[in-house]
Amino acid sequence: MDIRELMDRGFRSLEGGLFNSVGKADVGEGVGQLLEQGIDILAWADPFFPDPSIPESVQQVMVDAIKSGYPSHYSMPIGMKELRREIARKVHLQTGLDIDPSRNVIVTPGSDSGLLYAMMPFISPGDEVLVPDPSYPSNFLNPTLLGAKTVAVPLDARHGYAIDIAEFEKRTNRNTKMVLLTHPNNPTTTVFDREQLEALAGFIIRRNLILVCDQAFEDHIFDGRQFVSPATMEGMWERTVTVCSISKGLGLSGFRIGYIYAHDRIMDVLYGGAVNVLGASATITSIGAVQALRETEYLKSLTTRHDRRRMLAYECFSKIPGVKMSPSESGILSWLDVSRLGSSDEVVAFLLEHAKVLVNSGVPYGTQGEGHIRVVTSCFADDAKAMEVFARMADALSLLARKNHLI
Repeated sequence: MDIRELMDRGFRSLEGGLFNSVGKADVGEGVGQLLEQGIDILAWADPFFPDPSIPESVQQVMVDAIKSGYPSHYSMPIGMKELRREIARKVHLQTGLDIDPSRNVIVTPGSDSGLLYAMMPFISPGDEVLVPDPSYPSNFLNPTLLGAKTVAVPLDARHGYAIDIAEFEKRTNRNTKMVLLTHPNNPTTTVFDREQLEALAGFIIRRNLILVCDQAFEDHIFDGRQFVSPATMEGMWERTVTVCSISKGLGLSGFRIGYIYAHDRIMDVLYGGAVNVLGASATITSIGAVQALRETEYLKSLTTRHDRRRMLAYECFSKIPGVKMSPSESGILSWLDVSRLGSSDEVVAFLLEHAKVLVNSGVPYGTQGEGHIRVVTSCFADDAKAMEVFARMADALSLLARKNHLI
């Protein structure tokens, strides 16, 4: 008997690389093995990986805390109160929302666990969740883990991956419970504008749905675009659960600090189950996060660095025959259409062999991801190191273009 037959259907098909090869970069030991081989990793959305990225003031606060002995103890399962205060302050500065740190905020051990936890109170077996495609891989998997059905809603690259409500409407039925949105989008970096979000809000209210909005990439927006949080829209505060992180914005992925903000009728339930599902976030990194969130000028300086890096990547890759891309609209990523060079997996394998670089295949990001690759352009602290890696990738992609008679 295969013991998997006794598992829930949502988990039964998961594979962690112990018996079969798994292509996804954050599953199993694959990346660790590649690092041992000297491969450069541009597949983890971890700013400046693998270089140091903790501000000195944050380091000092954490060192002082360790010397005091206090971090050996739990913080509250809903999050350290001082940290929740700083989160509420940041949310107000960014969105204009006045939220109560003791009624509207919960700290999570990173936004991945926060994303699943945000969905759990609303999803029952048989429910359906609308997920824009392409989108973050967890958006497609999480509904399945909760016994629901993921319904992909295509975003058209020809229209800048904009939200098209007609595509949502045609996939909605009486089982539809939720829209799961990553905004700005990962992997496309799209910043959905106010008009698109107003149309989405109207649809959600009309259909009496819940919105879970993953805003992990909200902190770095380029070219004068306005970032709008859907929770601020009329009628949406009561039905939106917003999931955020300090990983992408502050370059502190290893701290494992995420957070959720929502209406207190929702938050009361999340508070109630926190100790059972989440446990307490690490005390030492919670202390560091308090200081990091106070470093508003540091956050602005990171936007400048990421802006410079995304343009270096664009200048390097966009001129290669067979590669189509636009400058990233947000965050730390670039999304490349390489469909004229081969399948996503073929191009990833070619880059691994010929450039000694690992990037993400577009396949896990939805059916619209085939023919694309995701490159974490803000890896490495030093621009010169990044450019050296980009140059190797460009040489390999150009070689692939020649093999396909595009040069």
